[in-house]
Amino acid sequence: MTASDSGARPSPGTRPRRLKGDEIYILRRLALDGADRGPITVTSGELGERVGFSQQAADRYLVDLAQRGLIVRALAARRQRVELTPAALELLQGEYHLYRRLFEGPSRVRFEGAVASGLGEGRYYLSQPGYVLQFAERLGYRPYPGTLNVRLEGDALRTAGLLKHWTGVRIDGFEAGGRSFGGAQCFRARLNGHDCHLIHPDRTHYRDVVEFISSDCLREALGLIDGGRVAIELEES
Repeated sequence: MTASDSGARPSPGTRPRRLKGDEIYILRRLALDGADRGPITVTSGELGERVGFSQQAADRYLVDLAQRGLIVRALAARRQRVELTPAALELLQGEYHLYRRLFEGPSRVRFEGAVASGLGEGRYYLSQPGYVLQFAERLGYRPYPGTLNVRLEGDALRTAGLLKHWTGVRIDGFEAGGRSFGGAQCFRARLNGHDCHLIHPDRTHYRDVVEFISSDCLREALGLIDGGRVAIELEES
C-alpha cells in the first residue's frame, strides 16, 4: 500500500469514461468476427447491419473506440482493417467475468508462489488508524502490522491477474497528516491452509508480487523463509 503527498493526486478528469452498452456490443461483435485474433476487413455499413445500427452510427462508434485505444483502425479505399487492442480484450474479459459470476457464483482459484522480502513498508501502512479501523469493521480483525509478500510467475501470475475483475472487500483511501493513503481490495485467502486475506492496493510498486495480511504473523505461524513455496487459495467475495 502506498501514500503520496496530497498535492500529487491525479486529476479526476484523467479517468476514462465508462463504456456504454452499445460500445461493449460492438467490441463483442468484432471479437466474434475474429478481430480478437488479428485484423479483419469490414465496412461501417457491414458492421452496422450486424449490430443493428446505421452506417453513420457504426462509423462514429469505430472512431470513438479507436480514439480511446480499444481498436486499431486502418482505412483503405472503401473498406477498413480493424483489430482489438489488449485493452479491449481486458475489458471484454471483465464483462465475461460478470456474467460468469452471475450464473456460476463467486470464483475460486489455486496456485503457488515463493515467499519474498518486501520493501518494509507494510508495518507503517497497516498501523495507520485509517486502515486499522476499516480492517476491524470489514474483515473482522486487526491485521498483524506487516504483509507477507509472495512472488508469482508464469501461470500463477496470469491467474492472479484475474483479481482486477473480482469483487472483494473494499478498503477506502483517506487523507491524514497532509498525505493521501490509497485504497485497496481484500480477498479471502488461505496460505498452506491458513486463513488470511490477499490485499490488492490501488497503487503498488509490484508487478509480480501479491501481499497477504492476517491477524498473526504469517511467516512465524507457517514457518516460512524467503524462497519457500506456498500453496495459495483465493475466493471472491
